[in-house]
Amino acid sequence: MTEILAVSELRKSFGALRVADRISFVVRQGEILGIIGPNGAGKTTLFGLLAGNISADSGRIEFDGADVTHLPAHDRARAGLARTYQIPRPFTHMTVFDNLLVAARFGGDMDEAEAESWVERVIGAMGLRAERNTLAGRLPLLMRKRHELARALATRPKLVLVDEVAAGLTDAEVEQFIALIRGIRDSGITVVWIEHVMKTMLTATDRLIALDAGQLLASGPPQEVINASEVRRVYLGA
Repeated sequence: MTEILAVSELRKSFGALRVADRISFVVRQGEILGIIGPNGAGKTTLFGLLAGNISADSGRIEFDGADVTHLPAHDRARAGLARTYQIPRPFTHMTVFDNLLVAARFGGDMDEAEAESWVERVIGAMGLRAERNTLAGRLPLLMRKRHELARALATRPKLVLVDEVAAGLTDAEVEQFIALIRGIRDSGITVVWIEHVMKTMLTATDRLIALDAGQLLASGPPQEVINASEVRRVYLGA
């Protein structure tokens, strides 16, 4: 399977705190890769490094065959690397449609007609037709999370980084998001997914990697990673 993302010896420190310590892994095109780890493990910082919101101290990030290590976030987005945030950050006084249109126009670098057509498709796929003209700031939690994922998809990405979309949702709502993310993968978009809900990571991902204190502990099939002694020690308290 073709590698769409390759991370090599990635390092990042904030003063004396090292949040990424020689992290290396690959993401294969068309898979759902899960990332687990305790609070403070460096998961969200890793997303910031991959998306270009945070600059690495050293190491290399290759996306779709190109070195993007030093590209700013907007150029990575236009290359096809999108992300969501655990706490959604929409333009609250703009409608759902207009939020997605901004993402398509500037993140996806589409012209107006192309962007409007694509946004209509995304709204339908994400189950947001009824909320199309609702102000983003008035959406309930489930729809805010759908909208956050839709904004990333509006850039027409090749790979999307999904940050704890299940947090705060009911079991039934989590199942809805598992189905959504599988549908995204089936449409040809690769997914890298941070989540604390272990059941979700076991059932929804093709592979897992585990982090702790900015270091990669394990990588492989989900059950194998969960059962690894180092993962059980730092993540499950075993």
